Amino acid sequence: MKKILLGLALATGCLMAADGATIYKKCIACHGAKAERVAPGSKGNVKIAGMAKEELVAQLKGYAAGTADNGGAKAIMYANMKNFKLTDADIDAVADYISKLPPVK
Repeated sequence: MKKILLGLALATGCLMAADGATIYKKCIACHGAKAERVAPGSKGNVKIAGMAKEELVAQLKGYAAGTADNGGAKAIMYANMKNFKLTDADIDAVADYISKLPPVK
């Protein structure tokens, strides 16, 4: 019986795990389907595809906290992070997904 309960708990946890690709669909309008676009209002020519996961996590958490600054994009990102209500697990999952996309030149 314990094995069955443990198996169900693990299966449920897997189903509830954050899916970076699904979460990223919320970002496509500004960043592009493959994170190939420079977001409107961003400083520099930054395309997020292939960025280091740690950097992405730090930026997303900064936007969620209202402390990150990337030019005019910060107002959009502050609002998006508030509206998306991403958990730390969601942020980790979407950052992992974006970091594995091929970098765009």
